[in-house]
Amino acid sequence: MSYGYGAYKKTAVSTASKEQILLMLYQAAIKNCKKAIEAIEAKQIAKKGEYIGKLQDIVIELNNSLDFEVGGDIAKELSSLYDYILFSSSQANMKIDAEPLHGCLNVLNTLYEGWSEAIKSLKAAPGGTTEEVKK
Repeated sequence: MSYGYGAYKKTAVSTASKEQILLMLYQAAIKNCKKAIEAIEAKQIAKKGEYIGKLQDIVIELNNSLDFEVGGDIAKELSSLYDYILFSSSQANMKIDAEPLHGCLNVLNTLYEGWSEAIKSLKAAPGGTTEEVKK
C-alpha cells in the first residue's frame, strides 16, 4: 500500500460519522467474505484463513459495540446474527467449504442494506439526524 492511499484511508475513517463507520465495517466484512469464498474455490488455503479471520474480527467488533440497554430486542437479534456468522465462518474455515460463507454473505448484505436504508430515512426525515441511529 502506498503512503498516499494509506493516509487517505486513515483520514476517511477518522473523519467519518458513526453511521459511515458502521457501513464501512459491513462493506469490509462483505468484501472479506467474498474473498474467502474465492480463496476456497481457488484452493488457496492460507488466504482463506486470512480473509475469514478478518471477517470474524469485524463481526466481533460489531457485536462488541452493541448497546443492549438502548437497542433492546434489536441488539439481541443482531447479536444472534453475528453469532451465526461467526459459527458459520468457523465451519467454513475448518471444513474448507464455501457453502457456509454464502449464508454469511446473505446475512451481511441484508444487514448492510437495512442499515443503509435506515440511515437514509433518518437523514430525509424533517429535522432528522443520523445521531439518533443506534446499534
